[in-house]
Amino acid sequence: MFKALRRCSLVALALLLPAMAVHAEDPPLERAQNAVRVLREVMQAPDKAIPQDLLKNAKAIAVIPDMVKAGLIFGGRRGEGLISVKGADGTWSNPSFITLTGGSVGFQAGVSSTDVVLVFRTQRGVDSIVNGKFTMGADAAAAAGPVGRTASASTDAQMKAEIYSYSRSRGLFAGVALDGSVLRIDYDANASIYGAGVTPRRIFEGGVGNVPGPVVDFRDQLEEYTSH
Repeated sequence: MFKALRRCSLVALALLLPAMAVHAEDPPLERAQNAVRVLREVMQAPDKAIPQDLLKNAKAIAVIPDMVKAGLIFGGRRGEGLISVKGADGTWSNPSFITLTGGSVGFQAGVSSTDVVLVFRTQRGVDSIVNGKFTMGADAAAAAGPVGRTASASTDAQMKAEIYSYSRSRGLFAGVALDGSVLRIDYDANASIYGAGVTPRRIFEGGVGNVPGPVVDFRDQLEEYTSH
């Protein structure tokens, strides 16, 4: 039995590592462009978008395009994206680059790619990511988010959630459970865009300049979709 599980684990790693390596080569500007594309496509989906009220009241929004999930009994996921936080004046910050990683156990096989959107409902989750990383479900309660422009959080579990999570795979958009996944600041990507030594707090508080167009586009998209 042990040998069989070990063999499955090795197969899972063989599937997952090449897929993750592709992501590791994604340049930050390309990642920003993909995040803008995903946000636009998700919000333009008829009757399947994130509820407007949730977006208006969000403290932060993260978009992770093409998160890779792979495995065979034992597996994992990894994605790279952007997160912006809402300032005291109600406007969105320049985004910080982030990574999302997590493991999973269950009957699964193969490699899949999924777009992920995270909607932060409380300041506590925002404070955690400013400090570098946090684990969903442990440092902040997370739940699969409601779908539909007029949908609302209807269950006690959802009402207590600090983060709503969504995924899109093969054109379908739905809430997704990501408990145990770890969200981290991608300091290397931030340095390549904003300069060495720039902290997430400085990015979120407007202390950066000469921001490339694709990165600014992400912030502008959020302004557009939360101003109505």
